[in-house]
Amino acid sequence: MNRSAGKRAGVAVTAMALSLGVAGCQDGTGKASDAPKTQSPGDVTKVIQAAYEKTSAAKAAKVRMTMSMSGAGADSGTAELTGVQGWDPAVMDITMKGSMLSGAAASGAPEQMRMVMLDNVMYMDMGVKQAAEMDGKRWMKLDLKAAADASGDKALQKQLTGGLDSMNQDPAQQLALLLDSPNLKHVGAEKINGMETQHYKGTLTFEQMLQANNTSKALSKEDYDTLIANVKKAGLKGYDTEVWVNEDGYPARMDIGMTMAEGTMQIRADYTDYGTQAAVQAPPAKDTLDLFEMLKGLGKA
Repeated sequence: MNRSAGKRAGVAVTAMALSLGVAGCQDGTGKASDAPKTQSPGDVTKVIQAAYEKTSAAKAAKVRMTMSMSGAGADSGTAELTGVQGWDPAVMDITMKGSMLSGAAASGAPEQMRMVMLDNVMYMDMGVKQAAEMDGKRWMKLDLKAAADASGDKALQKQLTGGLDSMNQDPAQQLALLLDSPNLKHVGAEKINGMETQHYKGTLTFEQMLQANNTSKALSKEDYDTLIANVKKAGLKGYDTEVWVNEDGYPARMDIGMTMAEGTMQIRADYTDYGTQAAVQAPPAKDTLDLFEMLKGLGKA
């Protein structure tokens, strides 16, 4: 296998980590005239708490996500992700397409890529054409836990396995975090994807987001303080978070937006079919190339 195939896999993993570790900030459309215009702070908290409990119990849903990055140089572009996501246990089967893959597509990678995650392992379908450069195997396997364990570095193990968890950040976790927002408020009633919903929003600090995906626990105090300092230097002060709760009490849409010195990032996730069975399966071993094992072989060479 040539190095370009590994690089293209890295592009996909980076985009997936960004998109599922955080979620864009835009306004919904359509008003529902028969819903109340305001709610008391106590009522708002109760609604979000109830939505969190229902979403957590659902364990899975279908998701359609769009992500855009601007002003970030080579990382700028858009991505669309559709599929199923589960959070108890953490699994996903997502197909990704968009300009974030265009550079890889120009050099032979597929214009869209299917990604499967389960048991802390990510599998990426590199396509039939790319299989010719991968010993006839079209799936790339990336086991970060195995790589971390092989390193013998406990700090690295915590960072990498924690990173896998954040790649599948679920809507229940986002709702739990939103409850900590000091300025959580009810915006109003809106119609989203044909559903009557209530719109809520709040602002979260970067520190709160790290706590949500356990990054603060994985890092030493020194490394954590350095990370916070670097983020503040980059100009990121926090996340604008919004959620639209439907009449069944589930989030129909979730947005998070970030603005930094070098650009902006926005992600929108639309959820349906809560409680759907997330029957995610790993591809056949005969069709899979282990990226970690390949890199070990290159290192020995």
